[in-house]
Amino acid sequence: MTWSIVARDSSGAFGVAVASRFFAVGALCPHARAGTGALATQALVNPLYAVPALDAMALGTAPALVIEQLTAADAGRDHRQLHMISADGVTAGYTGSACIDWCGHTAGPGYSVAGNMLAGPQVIEATAAAYEAHAALPFAERLLLALAAGEAAGGDKRGKQAAALLTYTTEDYCALDIRVDDHVEPIEELKRLYAKSLERFQPFSTCLPSKARPAGITDRTIIEAEIERFHAALHANSRGVAA
Repeated sequence: MTWSIVARDSSGAFGVAVASRFFAVGALCPHARAGTGALATQALVNPLYAVPALDAMALGTAPALVIEQLTAADAGRDHRQLHMISADGVTAGYTGSACIDWCGHTAGPGYSVAGNMLAGPQVIEATAAAYEAHAALPFAERLLLALAAGEAAGGDKRGKQAAALLTYTTEDYCALDIRVDDHVEPIEELKRLYAKSLERFQPFSTCLPSKARPAGITDRTIIEAEIERFHAALHANSRGVAA
């Protein structure tokens, strides 16, 4: 009842973008962990896949083997769809035999796209093509534009309701976790919220405690200067969703 893209950026960041005619799709479907990987569990979603999948990838288990182990232990496997990407950019996908047409998955360099109950295979094809075509854009924007291309190609054949964007970079906490739980145009609303995040959330996040700087930045004058510097760089390179 959903389609999604999971990806690893050249910087090592991980991201998931997902849309569905299902309330709050971002609550259960997308998962990621810095330095480890990303995945989406969908169709008759099994959120219990997420932690063991990420734990296994953290130990170096190949995504295909992770999926084999998880689905073998799940009596409901025929109704599941699952795809993931590891820290070294290896992908794997699974579409259960009872998933509703159109359903399937595909992959390319550093990404995987999967969906079920879609208008047709053109949805994941358009999502993949758009992701590859916008390699020059910031990672989150590539994911958003890929999702929008899938929507333009037909999306979920039942209609629209929810969308989400999740990214992890270097930290144990996410870089972005933006959700639209119930909206007539969820992907457009997701793009609006992403643009809003650029105003203060994203530049402020660079000042948070991190592995490289455990105390973060606490001087408010410096924080404001960092926000101004972020905006100056953004305006100098305006393009894509944020333009």
